[in-house]
Formats: sequence, structure tokens, C-alpha cells
Amino acid sequence: MGRLTVLGCVFIMLAACGEQKPPAATSGPAGEGDSRRARIEAELHQHIAVLASDEFEGRAPATPGEEKTVAYLQREFAALGLQPGNGDSWFQEVPVTSVTVDPSVTLQLRGDDYSRDLVFATEMAVSTPQQLESVTVENSDMVFVGYGIVAPERGWNDYAGINVTDKTVVMLVNDPGYTSQDPALFNGNTMTYYGRWSYKYEEAARQGAAAALIVHETGAAGYPWEVVSVGRKGPQIGLTAADKNIDRVEVEGWLPLPVAEQVFAAAGLDYQTLKAAATRPGFKAVVMGGLALSATLSNSVSHALSHNVVARIPGTRYPDELIVHSAHWDHLGIKPGLEDDGEGDAIYNGASDNASGTAALLALGRLYLAQATAPERSILLLALTAEESGLLGSRWYAENPLYPLATTVANLNMDNIYKGMDGLSSEVAVVGFGNSELDNYLAEVAAGQDRVLVQEPNPEKGFYYRSDHFNFAKVGVPALYTTRSNASREHGRVWGQNQLDAFTANDYHKPSDEYSPDWDLSGAAENVLLMYGIGSRLAASRDFPEWAEGNEFKDIRDASEDQRVP
Repeated sequence: MGRLTVLGCVFIMLAACGEQKPPAATSGPAGEGDSRRARIEAELHQHIAVLASDEFEGRAPATPGEEKTVAYLQREFAALGLQPGNGDSWFQEVPVTSVTVDPSVTLQLRGDDYSRDLVFATEMAVSTPQQLESVTVENSDMVFVGYGIVAPERGWNDYAGINVTDKTVVMLVNDPGYTSQDPALFNGNTMTYYGRWSYKYEEAARQGAAAALIVHETGAAGYPWEVVSVGRKGPQIGLTAADKNIDRVEVEGWLPLPVAEQVFAAAGLDYQTLKAAATRPGFKAVVMGGLALSATLSNSVSHALSHNVVARIPGTRYPDELIVHSAHWDHLGIKPGLEDDGEGDAIYNGASDNASGTAALLALGRLYLAQATAPERSILLLALTAEESGLLGSRWYAENPLYPLATTVANLNMDNIYKGMDGLSSEVAVVGFGNSELDNYLAEVAAGQDRVLVQEPNPEKGFYYRSDHFNFAKVGVPALYTTRSNASREHGRVWGQNQLDAFTANDYHKPSDEYSPDWDLSGAAENVLLMYGIGSRLAASRDFPEWAEGNEFKDIRDASEDQRVP
């Protein structure tokens, strides 16, 4: 990576930019704002170059890469002059269990005149949520359950009229609104939580299924098959469960579309016809022609402590009220054997995802400490573990908060803030646009940068449920998450969309997500100033932003109002 050369250039950039104290408000895309943005851009280069270097081994939780990452963050937070965020400690321990499936596993499909063994990575990708050394599914009848959704408030139940206890359920990815593009069906093109793979597996477990398989389609999933197949290789990390998760299905997995179509045909069914039927209300599950699945997963199981890294700036007047800035520090680590697959690189450096957001936390710390007046409310900088493993660090924090959730004003989350997109944008893309009053703060600060708010460019990909802010939302804390817009100031929208599409296709969750000193991080730096502008306004306010009327998290938040001191 040429890390020493890169860092040498970065330090020269930092010296050239100089240290200056930023005002509380942001400014537009030219003039005074340029020098502040350049200073932050240099900081981002500095920290991304380190965090995404091969030395950090892809920053997988519970590995030497974690040890280097959390030590680096502690050192940098302390050097800035921040305080530990968990009493005298910079860390919140997160107990995790790794389950690694032997990749020689096969899924054995059998029917009256059909026999096929699906092989790992190319024809299927499986793991188990059960924290056991071996799980077995034997002669489990296969049933197609449409989208695998039970949504009483929408009058939708894909499991109606069928008992799937000990069976293998096969499901479509996303939800009916995406496939139909009918705005009256679910949320139309915008994915609901029912479209997320995590929900589908959880619902399958509630229904008593032994195994759950999702058919992968790139458009509906939001990422190519390689993200799934590589992601299931190596350790699968979950929060340590006292009951070893034995109430979950034995086998969770995916089938690539071509294989799924062949399996449906072997059952005497047409995949595309059933997919169309599953999109209409009243769909009934279909038994898959006598096909049954058997599999034995042999697992290596290990337990460890991972860590959220927590830094704090105490509020001068209302220290018990806080604004949480979050970003996940982890990525996918090392995937041994990829060199043999022709990838040529086994380290998933995660430069954009999410060394960029982690670096932004450090830049934010300096901005807050450089204020002429310290914030009246506390600021918490929360670097989270195991986001890539299912938002585990934020889930642990939400279930074991270091500070009361009732007085947690808001969560401002940063994830993948570069995303392959060079330069400045004239828009701010909001994931979950219209969900809360935080959009009002965002719009005010964005206007100072001569930017406008828009809905995220690809709402069908379900990003609102794919980063750490979601766990704060689930416990009622208004949470804001923005992503890169395609509206490039310099090159236009078509060019910008091509940049974002290229990152998703070529670099997202791949070894090629590597740092380059040639990155134009001015847009990422402007988004750091955006988050700082919102946070500093909230820190100087007595407001507790509210969820929008009708939002699914509003009742949780409203119930906590009486726990606050006026």
C-alpha cells in the first residue's frame, strides 16, 4: 500500500492547512469553508490510510486487526483531549461468538427422481446462527413461502394456512412493493424492514422452520452474489447467547437465481410465475414438489470480547443529555484462500466501508474541542464493532446503554462516507427521508453549504436497516443517516451515479475497497462539517427532536418524555 509514503504526504498536507478553530456554523462551498474543509480532508486521508492499511488486517472483530484498531482509536481520541466515554474506560466490552462453517458443506436436495448436492460459494452460501459445533437438517420438506413476511398491519401473511415446523422455507429477497413498484403495496420501491434478510430468518424461526433459504437477485438485494458468497466464508460473528441460539433455524442461507430456477423446475414449478404470484395479496405457500433438504454443518466455535470505543465531551450545563455520533470501525478481515480463487488479495481493507466514517469521528472530535464555547450537552463519539456481522456493536449498546436512552437526544451515524464518489455534491441524500425532525436541522445546515435534501437514490436497497443508526431507532432515539448523492457539482448527475454504481459493483465488500491518496475527499469532509453543524446546534438547544407522526418508533420515544429533567 505504500503506507509510509502516503502518511508522509498526509502530514505535509496537514501542516500546509494549519490548525484553526472552526466556527459553530458551516459555510458554503467556497471561501472560508474551503480551508476548513481542506483541513478535515487531510485528517480523513491521514486516518483512512492507517485504518485501511494491510497492517490492520481488515479490522475484523476479535482478531489482531481489532486490537490494532481499538488501540489506535484510543490513542487518537486521547491525543485530541477527549475523555473516556465509559467511566474511566475508553471501551465497552461486547461478548461475541464466532461460528465458522466447514466450507466443504453441501446442501443435499432429493426428490422422487431428482438428486443434487449444492456446493458452497458457487451454488449456495450457508451458515448457522446456532452457536454449536454441529447442526443437522435431515429430509426437511421444502416449501416456497413467497417473501416470508407476516405483517398483520398490512393484512399480509405468507405463512397463512401452512405449518412449516421442521421444514425448509424458500423465500424471495426484498418485499412485494419493490417487485410490483406499486406505491400502495408496502412502501412501493422503498424497502421496508420486512424486506431485510435478517427479518426473514427471524420470522422463519418464529414459524418453526429448520432451514431458511433466500433467493438472491442483485437488483432486489442491492448487491451482487459475491457479497453473499464471500460474506458467508470464514467466521460468522454474533452476540454470545446463553442459550446458544437454539431457538433459531439450524441453517440460514442463500441460493443464486440460476440455481433457484433450476431447483424450482426440478419441483415442477416455474420460479418466475410463482414470484409474480407471491407479489399479489392473498398468496398461499406452495410445497415444492416433494423436494427435501438435508445438510450437516460442522462448525468451529470460539468466544471472545470485542469492543465499542467510546469518547466523550462532557456538557457544561446538561451533561446527562447527549448527542451520539456513531460509525463502525470493523470490516471483513482476512478471507484465506481468495488468492487461489483468482482474487489476488485476501485482505478486505474496508477503506470507504468504514475507515472513512471512523476517521470522521476523529475529525469531529477535533471540531468540537476547537469550539470557542464548550457544548452545553454532552457529545459521545461511538466507534462500533461488528456492524458487518449484523449491527452487533450498536445492538449491544442499545440493549446496554452507557447513558440513559431517554436523555439521548439523537444519533448521527456515518457509514461509507466516501463510497467511491470524488468531489462535492449539491445534494444531501437522506436515508429514511422524512422520518424525524432531524431532517429540519439537516436542511438548515445543508443550506449553509448551498445544498438541498433529497431522498436516497436507491431506497429499494433498504439502507435504513443496514447500518448502526437502526438499532438506536428501534429503542426510540431519533437517528439520522445520510449517504452520497449522485449530484456531482463538477461532473453532473450521470457521472455521479456511474461512480456510485461502480463502487457497488466493483468494490463494495471486496478486497478492492482500498485507500488511495488520489481520492478526492472534499465531499466526505463537507459531510463531516454537516454532522458537526447538526450536532453543535443540538448541543446548544433544549429541543428533543421527535419522530414524524405515524413513524413506527414514535411511541417508544414518547413514552420516555417523563424521564427527562426540564
